[in-house]
Amino acid sequence: MEMDRKTKIGIIGCGQISDAYFKALTAFDNVEITACADLNMEAATAKSETYRIKAVTVDELLADPEITIVVNLTVPEAHAEVAVKTLRAGKHAYAEKPLAVSASDARRVLELAAGKKLRVGCAPDTFLGGGQQTSRKLIDDGWIGRPVAGTAFFMGYGPERYYHQTPAFFYKTGGGPMFDLGVYSITALVSLLGPAKGVSAIVSKGFEYRIAGPQSLKPYEKLPVEVPTHYSGSIEFHTGAVITLVASFDVWAHQHKPIEIYGTHGSIEVPNPNTFGGPVRLAVGDQPDVEWSDCPVTHQYTGNMRGLGVADMAKAIATGRQHRASGKLAFHVLEIMEAFEKSSRTGQYVELQSSCDRPAPLPVGLRFGELD
Repeated sequence: MEMDRKTKIGIIGCGQISDAYFKALTAFDNVEITACADLNMEAATAKSETYRIKAVTVDELLADPEITIVVNLTVPEAHAEVAVKTLRAGKHAYAEKPLAVSASDARRVLELAAGKKLRVGCAPDTFLGGGQQTSRKLIDDGWIGRPVAGTAFFMGYGPERYYHQTPAFFYKTGGGPMFDLGVYSITALVSLLGPAKGVSAIVSKGFEYRIAGPQSLKPYEKLPVEVPTHYSGSIEFHTGAVITLVASFDVWAHQHKPIEIYGTHGSIEVPNPNTFGGPVRLAVGDQPDVEWSDCPVTHQYTGNMRGLGVADMAKAIATGRQHRASGKLAFHVLEIMEAFEKSSRTGQYVELQSSCDRPAPLPVGLRFGELD
């Protein structure tokens, strides 16, 4: 592929999350969204008019010879199916999280991609944001010493009450607080600390059904809850660090920080892993009254840059390097998430079978729109 040629991208799934991708990807001159598709043609047409691209059927998008990467923004249960169709069409596949609703489905996707020499990428790509990359640099540069422990909290009272128009899928297989929110925390932790070794956890379900809010397309609809809604456990990393993680849709309010990592020489407060910016805070020293201090964000991409991982994948395809939001990373994160339920069900520590490389950090000093 010529270095100055834009990689053509097609988007399948024109729901609420798609606007962020359409907007963010305009920041990168190495990619161009040329088409969108949705089972609901009205949704695709609306996005095509807003963003001045063509609206096509799913089959037409997959058959388009100009499209190199297909971005899959469908509901979680469809992620593996759409990825398989994408790869069989000879195109690279990038999915909104999670990679699939089960490790077995995800493994099928990765094996197919390997056989066809195609790439798989997956959100979340928030770990590439300025706040997370600043945190990683501080850890890698030794500011807190060797990480030994930490906490990660991602809790609320579910998405159905406030903002989502079609919230039912959040309480079906592939939904729930772990697959919807915990995935951000775990992906950030793997970026910061490397791959995990095992999980010990307990999960529960606070309510048998939820009620959709007034903003829903079906206001006050009863939503059956088919998945756990509270996950609590510890993740052991190969570095030796042990992180306590809670992901919940059963919490009205709390005052926990999103992520804190405790090292041999200090502590770091890592920003919300569902965002791209700061703040990043450090407490370094051996005194009991050591104070926290704010750190300047050292890296680019602090706004809503969902799609950053897609642009990075396109750059990697063009240059031959590894892409950062990779299928192997997403698979490892998926196995960690599944291990919470398995540990709770069996009452045992679950040793993980997969691993992955830490994604390469973004360099300091990039200009907006640059990736290398």
